[in-house]
Amino acid sequence: MKGVQPQQPRPEVELTRQLLAGDAEAFDSFVDLFRSRIFQYSFLMCGQREDAEEVAQETLLKVFEKIDQLREPDRVKSWVFQIAKNACRMMRRKSIFAPREEISLDEPAQQIRDSRPLPEKEALRHELHDQLRAAIRDLPEIYRAVFLLRDVEGLSTEETAHILDLSIDVVKTRLLRARRMMRESLGGVSRPATAFPWRDQPGPLPPVARIDMLTRFRKAIVAKNH
Repeated sequence: MKGVQPQQPRPEVELTRQLLAGDAEAFDSFVDLFRSRIFQYSFLMCGQREDAEEVAQETLLKVFEKIDQLREPDRVKSWVFQIAKNACRMMRRKSIFAPREEISLDEPAQQIRDSRPLPEKEALRHELHDQLRAAIRDLPEIYRAVFLLRDVEGLSTEETAHILDLSIDVVKTRLLRARRMMRESLGGVSRPATAFPWRDQPGPLPPVARIDMLTRFRKAIVAKNH
């Protein structure tokens, strides 16, 4: 009987351990890994690309400023998304794009689209992505927040409850309702979390923002070691 293979650490956990050890070479990989995830979450929660890019940038600035306070690298993903949730909430309050009522978007996400005909499979893939994106955005916010963290980002029920400051039972109830609404929006098609293959990408990170993040990271690590 073959022995059980040891579980490999998740990429974000390994990168976090390297950062906490003062390894600046892990910095860019960490930024690349989390920036697109935070942007995707914020884009679907806030509803505007401009706001989502600002939320992603502000979240990472706070992450690197406080990274010395992270005691459990295994919990880095839920820690980062808790910061992102708060940043997104603040953005929705102050944004010039913030809707006066609950977001309900039927239009595709704002993207530069190539006007040339796409091959049939590529066109179908884009259509599916647009349908999924619109269905998620049509969820009431309390259900959308749970669905994004639990089914799109793959966080556990416990982690989702902690991030959103909810009980586990409430998270389970809202997730069931969100999944039901998603099935109804998609014509009864049930899709597992792994069936969300797209990830909306933010624009290039401004060099000044990268320098600011790196400076905060180095300052935090110096404070941690003293």
